[in-house]
Amino acid sequence: MLKRLDRIRFRGQRRDEFLDPAESPNTSDTECSDDVVIKPRASPREVEELREPEGELQIDAQAGPGSFSAGLQEEPKTDLNEVKGLLEIALLEKHYLQEELDKLRDETHIYSLKQELEKERCRRIELEQKVNDAIKSGLEDSPSQTPKPPSPQPSVSSNTEKQKETLSNSFLKWLYGRFGGYIEDFRFQPEEVTVETEEPLSARRLTENMRRLKRGFRPVTNFMRNLSALSSWYSVYTSAIAFIVYMYAAWHGWAIPMFLFLAILRLSLNYLISRGWRIQWSIVPEVSEPLEPPKEDLTVSEKFQLVLDVAQRAQNLFGKMANILEKIKNLFMWVKPELTQKLYVGLWVAFISSCLLPYQLMGFFMGVYAGIKFFIIDFIFKSCPKLRQRFDTPYIIWTNLPTDLQLKERSNTTLSRRVTTAGGRTSVSTAAPLGNSRDEDGGRYYITKRGAFHEVFNLPETERPLPVCENGWRCCLINRDRKTPTDYIRNGVLYVTENYLCFESSSSRSGSSKRNKVIKLTEITEILKYKVLSVLPGSGMGISIATPTTVKPMVFGAMMHRDEAFDAIFSQHTKMVEKARARNPET
Repeated sequence: MLKRLDRIRFRGQRRDEFLDPAESPNTSDTECSDDVVIKPRASPREVEELREPEGELQIDAQAGPGSFSAGLQEEPKTDLNEVKGLLEIALLEKHYLQEELDKLRDETHIYSLKQELEKERCRRIELEQKVNDAIKSGLEDSPSQTPKPPSPQPSVSSNTEKQKETLSNSFLKWLYGRFGGYIEDFRFQPEEVTVETEEPLSARRLTENMRRLKRGFRPVTNFMRNLSALSSWYSVYTSAIAFIVYMYAAWHGWAIPMFLFLAILRLSLNYLISRGWRIQWSIVPEVSEPLEPPKEDLTVSEKFQLVLDVAQRAQNLFGKMANILEKIKNLFMWVKPELTQKLYVGLWVAFISSCLLPYQLMGFFMGVYAGIKFFIIDFIFKSCPKLRQRFDTPYIIWTNLPTDLQLKERSNTTLSRRVTTAGGRTSVSTAAPLGNSRDEDGGRYYITKRGAFHEVFNLPETERPLPVCENGWRCCLINRDRKTPTDYIRNGVLYVTENYLCFESSSSRSGSSKRNKVIKLTEITEILKYKVLSVLPGSGMGISIATPTTVKPMVFGAMMHRDEAFDAIFSQHTKMVEKARARNPET
């Protein structure tokens, strides 16, 4: 019997999770669920199996009370209790499954959907009945009204009105079926707020995004390079042909159609290129950059250096974009009134001329001026920088516009100058150097922590720090010719002027200028990027400078903006060396 009961497969929870049959409350079997329990019809085989335990029970009863009590002591749980426990478990399983079914029905809303579907069907049937009744009534009224001779006109008018109504209804149905979907698209719905998942920081993803950005900007940079080549007459024949064609189109008022035709031509060429044609036309030859294969196995130092390079490029790119946006904002916010005044007057002149002159004549003047400005005036200004600095108004406005960072630095410099002036009012001599360090063109003051720039380094008043290093670069000077620790490493600020490289020491004992270093750019024999500690990853943060007076090159280390400083020093050094060679070609 137990073996047959073990064959029953139980799909619900385990038996151990339910209450023991002896501990369960004395309730009826039908109280376990709200629904009425439907007892399935037992098969003949099951009837026989149920009869077998009954026969066994009768035999046990005939055996006598002693044997029955002994059997109860040996087996505390009889077959009857076993069957009862299984039945209770089955009822609990059914109750559990019924609850799960109710939950699924509540979640899917099957009943509500069925009710709505039935309501829609009833409405459709009612509408069809009404339409059929209206058509039948119209057909019945038309023959009944035709034999009446006294009133023929009302019947004809009523028929026409009904026909119009049916035609209008059919037209409205056709119109709704045709354009109903478009009309429903204009229903206002709340916007769905989608939260984009942010990717974790990855060196590979960062480099890939920077390469994608560079490839995306490549068409724009190529276009700007070609325009600059046309303006600077890089190819004389191409620039001459472009100038003649443009001036002819502008003279006859065909400038806008010409630009539209060029856009169509460019799209046509792009279509042929996408189809596999090899068409390459550029005024300036394009330089193909070598593609570096991506490295899969990178060391920790290589990954660190890769992240540093990408971060530096991103920093420089974002800095340039921020400078452009801040200059535009400061131009319109009257930060420099003398520059914004020129734009203000130009806008008034353009407005008055647009009101008085006809648009055709105004377009003619603008087109001719743009051609002359682009092909002739810009070429002269690029060839003669001094003329550009004096007469090129857009260039003057753009270069003199300050950024927010420059305004903040100037305000800090002005504040420190006021504090210094207030502290030295008792002696006239302390206030004099501040007035001598003013630039005549821009009105700037170049002062260091210990006074005017030219007095700290004993240089002529014309020597000023370059715009790229107005505040200097923080670094430490490593003089390997010295052996004492105090002279071996000195912290300070590095400046580069038109003719000199100046290092101002920040030591407290350097009240005089003995510990400061001044190197003439023409005396430098070698400039290299230097890595002080080879153990650290990256290309280093130092610059090595060799001169004839030093046995070992001097190293300016621990520079945060090492590459920027190296480019500025190297370019200025090359410029001054070329000037010296031009003056003395024999040397």
